[in-house]
Amino acid sequence: MSRLSPRNVVGAVREHPSGLLLGLQLLAVLAYPFLDGNVAGRAVLGAVQVGVVLAAAWAVRRTPTLSWVALLLAGPAMVFSVLEAVSEDAGWAVLLSASFHVPFYLFVSYAMIRYLFHDDRVTRDELFATGAAFTVVAWAFAYVYAAGQVIWPGSFIAYSGGGERPWFELLYLSFTTLTSVGLSDVSPVMDHARSLVMIEQLAGVFYVALVVARLVGLTARGRT
Repeated sequence: MSRLSPRNVVGAVREHPSGLLLGLQLLAVLAYPFLDGNVAGRAVLGAVQVGVVLAAAWAVRRTPTLSWVALLLAGPAMVFSVLEAVSEDAGWAVLLSASFHVPFYLFVSYAMIRYLFHDDRVTRDELFATGAAFTVVAWAFAYVYAAGQVIWPGSFIAYSGGGERPWFELLYLSFTTLTSVGLSDVSPVMDHARSLVMIEQLAGVFYVALVVARLVGLTARGRT
């Protein structure tokens, strides 16, 4: 049995950057309810978000696509992650942050899907990439919704009332929409917002139909 040492941990991270990205995203989801109550907590969340962006850019380097595009978008995305977290009047920061986060995350997802399709073998890192690409799309649409409610105020409501929805509620809406489970208590009420939600619904269906189905088929073929 191999011993758990810092060198082994570093080696595992280098071998599975997609796993690191997926782990950081899940960590951010779990940490958000604990840290969003004050400026210091939001700053920590901004730093975690920077880590997610860096991990995503690093993961793209392993893929057969243009890593310089990810790096070009990652820098401004990191800056606006922190500004959005600490800004009191965050409307302008949200729009600028979304303008870089959305194309960055969608490009990372595209790069990971190319990575999944570039051969006929299913490796462990490709399995991590399957989950990471899915969550990256969910984060991208959360930023789309955040920008949407700045442009069209009142786009979303919740059982707790109207007004601007916090980013974590929009992330929750994004995950429930992408997975098509329909459990969200946050709803789009304006036509522009509903059209954005419909686009994400289609993205979730096509992801399962194309990516997950292909991986299942390759895994089943490898066992025959």
